[in-house]
Amino acid sequence: MRLLAFDTSTDVLSLAVQNHSVLLARELAGGPKSSRVLLPESLQLLQQLGLALQDLDAIVYGCGPGAFTGLRTSCAAAQGLAFGSHLSTVPVDSLLAIAEGARHVHGVAQVVAVLDARMQEVYAAPFRWLEAEQRWQREADIQVMKPQDVQVPDGYVLAGNAFAVYPEAFAEYRAERLLHQLPQAEAMLRLAPGLIAAQGLQAPSSIAPLYIRNKVAQTTEERMRARQALELAEKSPAALGD
Repeated sequence: MRLLAFDTSTDVLSLAVQNHSVLLARELAGGPKSSRVLLPESLQLLQQLGLALQDLDAIVYGCGPGAFTGLRTSCAAAQGLAFGSHLSTVPVDSLLAIAEGARHVHGVAQVVAVLDARMQEVYAAPFRWLEAEQRWQREADIQVMKPQDVQVPDGYVLAGNAFAVYPEAFAEYRAERLLHQLPQAEAMLRLAPGLIAAQGLQAPSSIAPLYIRNKVAQTTEERMRARQALELAEKSPAALGD
């Protein structure tokens, strides 16, 4: 396959281009810089492999979870490139990319992926590699939680960057169970064929970031409305009637 992949969910911008059996990858400083360098660096990698955007089979992008600005950058770039070149896309979640990176580098098959979510929280989910089916199975929903609340079943390793950010929360784990791993475009390219086979290609109009925190946290306005409703109910239950 001929694919362009990128992830901007962390402070590292990871890029890779695959032209059948040939692959080129690059990692650069991410964060605020990602929006400025993602497109020119992607085009440069494509040029090195003799490809134009129109030659690609799809664009593989990191959909999250991760840094909000980074996810918006990734999704906007994927959507713009896909619309402009009439391409389909393949979303890859950050924690799945972490699990695949850990498997490829360290040969592990049971991983709890943990990614810094800032605000003293982490994104976490357990994954198990199904050898017979050559695919990962996520064994629970992705959650956002305090780092000390991460549960690691027996036989699993932790992979990600959360224990580097919150070392005290993971101090009880032996070093060999802590694998530093970020979402990498190379891992996303290895995952892409299986994801395409399982769920098909995504139209660029369907691109959206995976904001896990939005599912578990209310906005300030929502909390204020809920508090006001509770105060009103306590003062005058009848006021919430007819």
